[in-house]
Amino acid sequence: MKNLILLSIFCCSASLAQQAALKTLTVKQQPAMLTRTLYGKIEATHRATVSAQTSGRVVEINVDIGDYVKKNTVLIRLRSTNQQTRLNAASARYKKAVADFARARSLYTKKLFSKAMLDKAAADLKSAQSEFNQAREELERTVIRAPYSGIVVKRHIQVGETARVGQPLLTGLSLEALRVLVEIPQDMLQAVNRYRYALVLAGGRQFKLSKLSLSPYADPKSHSFTLKADLPKTDSGLYPGTFVKVRFQTGTAKKLAVPRQAIVHRGEVTAVYTVDDTGIHMRQVRTGSPLPEARVEILSGLADGDRVVLDPVKATVLLKQNR
Repeated sequence: MKNLILLSIFCCSASLAQQAALKTLTVKQQPAMLTRTLYGKIEATHRATVSAQTSGRVVEINVDIGDYVKKNTVLIRLRSTNQQTRLNAASARYKKAVADFARARSLYTKKLFSKAMLDKAAADLKSAQSEFNQAREELERTVIRAPYSGIVVKRHIQVGETARVGQPLLTGLSLEALRVLVEIPQDMLQAVNRYRYALVLAGGRQFKLSKLSLSPYADPKSHSFTLKADLPKTDSGLYPGTFVKVRFQTGTAKKLAVPRQAIVHRGEVTAVYTVDDTGIHMRQVRTGSPLPEARVEILSGLADGDRVVLDPVKATVLLKQNR
């Protein structure tokens, strides 16, 4: 009774000019999707453990667990005395081989060297260059860099310890490529496969998922199917390990809907403003679930053909002016 009294107050016979100044939308039933919301878990698409490619004592660790690092950032340095010594020696041999080959080619041009002697100088140069490249690569392996931008999640070694070839050093994950994992119940499998529509709802924001991939077999205990879907490569504000809501389309139906901007709240009353030949009216409605394109489902209070005001603030002003 209280709500009826409240609504009856907000009704007036506005002039035709005033009504014409209001932007309205004629409500009619339109196709809308049926949805079901499940919980999903965010995980990083790229997760890797950096391992030692050469042996050596750890002399420097520049990052710790939880640190964000950019691609190619120096993570760890190993003792490189032996590698540097081998590189210096290989560099000296390579420079000598270059000079010897240049001299041999010059003498061969002057017919003072045989073809066999030139070929030997060329082979020595190739061998020295290969040895130099290998020594340089061994030295570079004492500096461990980040393969991509991301977060360090685990450290497997400490300063002073000796790393062996293949030993894990650091584990990290990338925030640039994220995906969501959702357990799809058996009764939703057909609909998810048919419509291929999924939307992540998190912190008032929505992200449409792409590359939906469903496991071809069910978990023997839960009888659910694991779905993996990529998040858009934007600053989503989501982090691996967090839970989010994921909305899936499960069918279609005709529904009455109005733009979210047309709905007003007056205390406990949810309403919209409508316009007809008798004037402007504030009409109580019962809303349902939100729909795409910033629309809201109307369960009761409106019918096909009703004209809904899109600017409720302007309608309120007109109502006050014509009391």
